[in-house]
Amino acid sequence: MAKDVLVEIGLEELPARFIDDAELQFKQLTEQWLTELRLSFDLVESFSTPRRLAIIINGCAESQETIEEEVKGPALKIAQDQEGNWSKAAIGFTKGHGKTPEDIYTKKIKDTDYIFVKKRIEGKSTFDLLQSFHTVIESIQFPKNMRWATQSMRYARPIRWLVALYDGEVIPFEVANVQTGNHTFGHRFLGGTVLLKNADSYQEELRKNYVVVNAKEREEIILAQIKDLENKHHFNVIVTDDLLQEVRNLVEYPTVFAGSFEESFLNLPSEVLITSMKVHQRYFPVKSNEDILLSTFIGVRNGNDDHISTVIKGNEKVIHARLSDAEFFYKEDRKHSIDFYQEKLKRVVFQEKLGTITDKVNRVAKLTTRLAKSLETNEAITAQSIRAAGISKFDLATNMVNEFTNLQGVIGEKYALYHDEEQHVATAIREHYLPVQANDPLPETVEGAIVSVADKLDTIVGCISIGLIPTGSSDPYGLRRQAVGILRILEEKKWHITLEDLIEISRGIYRNLDIEQGDEEKIRKDLTDFFRLRANHLMKNNNIETDIIDAVIQKRIGVFHYTVNKAKVLANKRNQDKFKEVNESLVRVLNIAKKEPEAEEINASLFETQSEKELFSYFEEIALKFKEANENKNANEAIDQLAGLAKPIHNFFENNMVMTENILIRHNRMALLNKIADLINLYADLSKIEWKQQF
Repeated sequence: MAKDVLVEIGLEELPARFIDDAELQFKQLTEQWLTELRLSFDLVESFSTPRRLAIIINGCAESQETIEEEVKGPALKIAQDQEGNWSKAAIGFTKGHGKTPEDIYTKKIKDTDYIFVKKRIEGKSTFDLLQSFHTVIESIQFPKNMRWATQSMRYARPIRWLVALYDGEVIPFEVANVQTGNHTFGHRFLGGTVLLKNADSYQEELRKNYVVVNAKEREEIILAQIKDLENKHHFNVIVTDDLLQEVRNLVEYPTVFAGSFEESFLNLPSEVLITSMKVHQRYFPVKSNEDILLSTFIGVRNGNDDHISTVIKGNEKVIHARLSDAEFFYKEDRKHSIDFYQEKLKRVVFQEKLGTITDKVNRVAKLTTRLAKSLETNEAITAQSIRAAGISKFDLATNMVNEFTNLQGVIGEKYALYHDEEQHVATAIREHYLPVQANDPLPETVEGAIVSVADKLDTIVGCISIGLIPTGSSDPYGLRRQAVGILRILEEKKWHITLEDLIEISRGIYRNLDIEQGDEEKIRKDLTDFFRLRANHLMKNNNIETDIIDAVIQKRIGVFHYTVNKAKVLANKRNQDKFKEVNESLVRVLNIAKKEPEAEEINASLFETQSEKELFSYFEEIALKFKEANENKNANEAIDQLAGLAKPIHNFFENNMVMTENILIRHNRMALLNKIADLINLYADLSKIEWKQQF
């Protein structure tokens, strides 16, 4: 008969950002534990609040499945002596598995006979096995851990109680000197001690004590109450997924309320108001039906609506203090010029070996100049990009960014406009931080994109040049994220500049700096490998298979948007039967060309057969068309031109011996094949693609 299991870990308040992942781990680790122990079950449900993580195993079997296992022993020649008697090795093998020599049978494996026995493993009771469930609890990983009291165990927060029930019976085990029981605790202020009789009553008993243990249900309660306020007051609440997720993990029993602040604060930039509400206070901002920010905020109380007016007043005092500070900073900052803040950056260190923020800005400005030249931008865009790069970091020295760090760039744009900078310059100051996270929006303006690439590239090249390469989960300067940002911009803007040229432009600046750097060849390899890994990651996220990715980026990343398009074209082509013969011909050339890469130039007078003359003629004609398509970054047209070589290549191999004894003829044929291989490799190394694989 199946029974239900309840396990709850009671903790001091967990950081909101830890909770969802910890709940997921708890569920997955439980399912894995049950599977490994051969315990059948219907469903594992998970629950979480700031003070607890819990799982319910529905329909858990009363015992393990009993299985019969085949056990392999030594080879028969070792298991028997010359007279055919069982050796000590055979007897010891059977005894070790609770069997006798009479249970032995033989099987042949790769022309060798081995002895076997069949072993029956009786299933243990679930209740007994559950007493080792503490290993699951101890296996949950958190971003940061702590020790408490005299405990050697490290966990996100101290464990205060444990509930473990098997159909109402307490499962005995302990974690960090906390013994399991059948008592849990309700809301810290509104609830009390709760006696749990079984798993079925878990959610309802805690609800009576002002705890909603289902995170999704808390989220739905918050959204429903927000909707009620919207309907009542005819405004729109700005609800973002990240804030909603965080708020639901800050409370056990949500009650939504509306508060307000003085309308005079609406003179501050809306970004400042929204940041203060969302980031500092976890409030939801409110807009009118005309999309105008209002002096209203929505908060979520951890508790019921008793004395809610007092709660609202307290929150209004807090937001008033926050916004008063912001107002003061905003007024004070604008008393000083951009040059004033630029001067302060000379004393702010960016990185010990790479100098100050000013040093970085100067490098970014040089890189911006060279990048704009390579992209052949017009004079206005070039001038605006260079100006934006030169003042891109000035707002880091302002009071406002010191208080609201995530507004770097945003405040720069506001203050730049206040000091009469051109709109495109101001916008580029804000946009050069984009994308902030890997999947965030990209810069919209050309100026913003150029400065963004220059800034990110300088950080990556600078750090790797002095040996600061990300390892494992350690990436203090966010190099991986910034590399993804660069590649996404290159793809989205369709710039015809290779990644390798970008690296060389930045390295050209660094080579002239008086800083200790590594070996030039190693730096270039490290940079290329680093970007190749990020390009690989991006293309995998676009559902491009690994072998195709290797084919297009193994030799060079090149013009990234073109490289991605080539990968997509090849992914489509390999599923077309008609392309199979084309592929086989082109890959045959690549495979043979690798054998003798130093062949001489082609001498048409040495051709002996009509097929090699025709191949050379086709090559000369197609090479021009292919290079034109390649220059125009037309991935479909380029591969179609290469496909035109398939039939002449096939005829060539049918009628010619490449490795003929005549050295001159052999070298000439190899020279022709090498030229064709070079052409193919300009597109991709097709030999790396598993064309016969079915997808």
